[in-house]
Amino acid sequence: MENNNAVETIKIKIIATGDVHGAIFPYDFIENEPLNTSLAQVYTYIREQRNVKSQEVILLDNGDFLQGQPVVYYSNYEKHDGQHICADVMNYMKYDAASVGNHDIETGHNVYDNLVKEFNFPWLAANAVDKNTKEPYFKPYTIITRKNIKIAVIGLITPSIPIWLPEKIWTGIEFLDMVECAKKWVEIVKEKENPDLIVGLFHSGIDNTYNNRSEKDYLNENASNLVAQNVPGFDLIFAGHDHQECNQVVKNIAGGRVIVLDPKNSAKLAAVASVQIKKDGDKIIDKKITGLIMEMNSCEPDKDMMRRYADYINMIKKYVSKPIAKFTRTISSRDAMFGNSAFVDLIHSIQLEETGADISFAAPLTFDSKINKGIVCVRDMFKLYKFENLLYTMRLSGKEILDYLEYSYATWFNTMSDRKDHLVLFQVDQKGNDRTAGKFYNYSSAAGIIYTVDLTKPAGEKIKISGFADGRPFELDKYYLAAINSYRGNGGGGHLTDGAGIPHSELLNRIVAATSKDLRYIIMQHIEKRRHISPKASGNWKAIPQDFWIKGRKKDYQLMYDN
Repeated sequence: MENNNAVETIKIKIIATGDVHGAIFPYDFIENEPLNTSLAQVYTYIREQRNVKSQEVILLDNGDFLQGQPVVYYSNYEKHDGQHICADVMNYMKYDAASVGNHDIETGHNVYDNLVKEFNFPWLAANAVDKNTKEPYFKPYTIITRKNIKIAVIGLITPSIPIWLPEKIWTGIEFLDMVECAKKWVEIVKEKENPDLIVGLFHSGIDNTYNNRSEKDYLNENASNLVAQNVPGFDLIFAGHDHQECNQVVKNIAGGRVIVLDPKNSAKLAAVASVQIKKDGDKIIDKKITGLIMEMNSCEPDKDMMRRYADYINMIKKYVSKPIAKFTRTISSRDAMFGNSAFVDLIHSIQLEETGADISFAAPLTFDSKINKGIVCVRDMFKLYKFENLLYTMRLSGKEILDYLEYSYATWFNTMSDRKDHLVLFQVDQKGNDRTAGKFYNYSSAAGIIYTVDLTKPAGEKIKISGFADGRPFELDKYYLAAINSYRGNGGGGHLTDGAGIPHSELLNRIVAATSKDLRYIIMQHIEKRRHISPKASGNWKAIPQDFWIKGRKKDYQLMYDN
């Protein structure tokens, strides 16, 4: 019979951020305007919850903290003394644990190896293992105790990093399958730690079919739900990486109930799990977990935090406001969504100049960015080039270049039967609304060659290359040098593997040269050196029939931007 006098009820609130992408302060340093969400707002909520005497609070982060805003870029690459801003802020906020994200790895060994030492909490990734020792490169799990409740937090990272990032960035690390690794570490944790609660902190999304994958695919990029379903033992899983809001209950193969939460990105939301445990002495007699996704835009920025970092904020504002050149015209990524554009061709021209390659591949990395004519500053470079990719020079055949372009345009342009059809490839959602099916950052065009895109032809038959821009003939059986970013050059998006048919294992052998600095830095150096830029579309490719393109562009521009 239960002794009510011995029963104790413990309430624990586990709060997780994820995919913060540098949104530490309520200011967009790129657009030069205030933000209504950031970690400063999250911290207000955290402090409120910590002041509730009837509950314990645990604070977690789910990776991709180190990329996105100049505030973190500066600390990654420009600042060479003192503590990294992310370590300073996260230690100040008293995080209990965090997982490692793919964009955290993207910063390179110098940054993430040092951060492991600077963080006052464990940085977790059980499936990122040392190639030599086969032991986890980061900590696999941590134990957090609150009022004699023992909570195990197991961290995992998406295993697709070798597809996206050059090996020198993650040299010495191997990324293992999440489901297999989770099974291993759940058993280890149970046997060694005997926890009351097991929490998954996974920098990986919930849709295992993303990028035409399936639940059976090994090394699935987005395997959080697969772990929830197939690895009994987890009570709660925080997902991330996919920038999707999620609050759901998953039933595992043993019939257990697993809460899965995902707080989207950029500190807009926080994932909150309320845990209530009843204990009779050392025995748990009841355990309840409920999930909630909290919006942060109603919170004011924490005043103490803003005062503490006021000087750093002003320093970054000064850094991004540094003039580097003058543009004679305004350029917009909107134009790049529909055809040959000055926005992407500026990137092309710099890639060709930097590498001396025959051809350049590039995509618009922002959906709606504009750089105005006149004085251009450092902040504008983050609009022009969002990510910290390296620049590769790769050896590709003419046939592989053609197949690359066929693959790229098939993911973005529709096959039009008349002028009433969409130009952009749309699909209809469950509510009957059109939405873009493709991913704009994978819509890659080429420079250095002259070609057309026939909108009336089916996928795989749209592209006709007539020659090089300098008059040389283009031959399918000859090899050429191509300038391409490291994400794409490592197989990201599938253009070289699924499109051009190059085995992933062969991609490394195709790399002739790679830059040591990131592409944004290279672009900024070129622009600063020129000082006076007249960006324009090169006109090296066009979509035909022209009347189809004109009608389709007008309709889809209104659908994508005017609404």
